[in-house]
Amino acid sequence: MESQALITNDAVVLGILLAMLAFVFTTHSSQKHFWKRFYSIIPSIFVCYFLPSIFATLGVIDGEASNLYFVASRYLLPTSLVLLTISVDIPGIRRLGPKALIMFFTGTVGILVGGPVAILIVGTIAPEAVGGDGPAAVWRGLTTVAGSWIGGGANQAAMKEVFNVGDDLFSSMIAVDVVVANIWMAVLLFMVGRAKRIDAWLGADTSAIDDLRQRVEEHERAHARIPALTDVMQILAVGFGVTAVSHFLADLIAPAIESAAPGLAIYNLTSQFFWLVVLATTVALVLSYTRVRTIEHAGASKIGSACLYVLVATIGMRMNLAAVLERPMLFLIGGVWMVFHAALMLGVAKAIKAPVFFMAVGSQANVGGAASAPIVASAVHPALAPVGALLAVLGYAIGTYGAYVCGQLMRVVASG
Repeated sequence: MESQALITNDAVVLGILLAMLAFVFTTHSSQKHFWKRFYSIIPSIFVCYFLPSIFATLGVIDGEASNLYFVASRYLLPTSLVLLTISVDIPGIRRLGPKALIMFFTGTVGILVGGPVAILIVGTIAPEAVGGDGPAAVWRGLTTVAGSWIGGGANQAAMKEVFNVGDDLFSSMIAVDVVVANIWMAVLLFMVGRAKRIDAWLGADTSAIDDLRQRVEEHERAHARIPALTDVMQILAVGFGVTAVSHFLADLIAPAIESAAPGLAIYNLTSQFFWLVVLATTVALVLSYTRVRTIEHAGASKIGSACLYVLVATIGMRMNLAAVLERPMLFLIGGVWMVFHAALMLGVAKAIKAPVFFMAVGSQANVGGAASAPIVASAVHPALAPVGALLAVLGYAIGTYGAYVCGQLMRVVASG
């Protein structure tokens, strides 16, 4: 069926989407009071989703008829995963001390287990809120929230494809993700602002924070550089090269499994897209142990983020704004989920006497990702912002795996 949208040329649509993204990032970095106030209330990534959806709702563009989402999800998404994961410095993270990693992985477990627990609790109160069949099944939609809250936007988009989440349901899940996650971020910033008092209650030793700050400052001074054209070409070669290898292998693995063990389809192991994102992430993790990871010094993660935001805009084209208002009970599920995560974080922090800095950054590195974890970290000290990004990169690395496991647990719970 021919699209009835005003603009159907994908070249024009891509230009519009990039103009929208440029507008969002330009205004987000503005020092004008209005924009600073605006983005303190509404997160920029939500605006990146929301603006294209307005154009789609008004009939200016048609996300369903456009091929841009397919191109972005198959080419830019795995490239984004590669460039965001390849910079993970596992030895560097280990040097942060065991409490930082314990709190980070506690946050991961809190999301991984919290999803099934939330479905179980809300399902007991309102069974209809966790029902649905096929692409409209609530548990499928919640896998995209798990992808975002363990990893980030790239992992969220990956779960949408892997678990075949319907577009209307996904629109609602984006709202749940953004609203609940940002309420929790506000709570974390409140806690960080009162770190001394909370640390005293936790009985935490904060002496490691000063050492951490010094290491971060020295690392930044020693490695950061302005990228040359050669750097940019190398970054693109690594990102798209690993994506190419992942496509090649996924095209062999998925059909082979489907032929040999078709019953594994229930675990999405016959999905070419599943293997694409898993292989891209795995290869990037391996490369993070090699000299290839030095491309991050020239800004590999920034290019990866640019790829990611183009994908975000193409997803926004497919959003149904009306669907956001049709599923209020989904916010209850998200709220219960986050309360479980928060309770687990506080309980473990108290048990191991971890500073509130580790708890807040460990949580936000999962829930907020590289876009907001540095914000929470810099609330303690600006020099610590890269620590938040470092842990968030670890979240990107494990986000696909963790969200996949969480999705399977939610599938089991939802099916009774």
